[in-house]
Amino acid sequence: MIIKMPTDPTTRFTTRVDAYERYRPSYPPELIALAQRECGLTRSSRIADIGCGTGLLTRLLLETGCEVFGVEPNAGMREAGARALEGYATFHSVDGRAEATGLPPASIDLVAAGQAFHWFEPMAARAEFNRILKPPAWVMLVWNERRMEPGFMSEYEAAIAEYAPEQKRVQVSRIASFFEGGVWHEALFANEQRLDAEGLRGRLASSSYAPEKGTPEFDRLMNAMDALFARHQRDGQITVLYETQVYYGTLRRPS
Repeated sequence: MIIKMPTDPTTRFTTRVDAYERYRPSYPPELIALAQRECGLTRSSRIADIGCGTGLLTRLLLETGCEVFGVEPNAGMREAGARALEGYATFHSVDGRAEATGLPPASIDLVAAGQAFHWFEPMAARAEFNRILKPPAWVMLVWNERRMEPGFMSEYEAAIAEYAPEQKRVQVSRIASFFEGGVWHEALFANEQRLDAEGLRGRLASSSYAPEKGTPEFDRLMNAMDALFARHQRDGQITVLYETQVYYGTLRRPS
């Protein structure tokens, strides 16, 4: 039996909130240093984190002392993010989406999106970001992409390709189209995540492309993960290697 998963990001992660909250990797501190050096991020900045989910990127931004509006369309993810970040007085949880944030015009210094841009409708999102951003309209798009290396990482990719073929990867051409007419750059940083057997299962279960829990496809994928962990673990841990990809620049302003 094939279970067709929802493609709408407002519903797709509803059953994955707990796994996302517990097992998704954060981002390296070099990301914040880049935003400060290149995008003018300061303690007085007002940031819109679009598709903020459970708040992984949001937390890093908040730790600089700036004000962050976490815009998230999925109710479960938004509630998890609000709980995780309730100790930050400069955090505001917003029910909205990339194409309709609900934020006031010209109120934001930087738009950021971690692991979310591939869910946006690019042209509508660009128009909305231009509406809410102050000049020069800085945008930073971030992903943790798995590194393709021999051994565990290549076998991990093979298992996903076999049992979870719906996975999406960043399309640079789509990013270039989004920034068309503006100035943008790419930066890469090494990142990694240490996981035990439960963590490896949870990391995969948090992914949008993973089969739904309780289906035969999910069980087959998890069995493959258990076998993979048993082959490659050292002292009860495995290391998942990532390359944090950052695309940042200024949007072309409407004429």
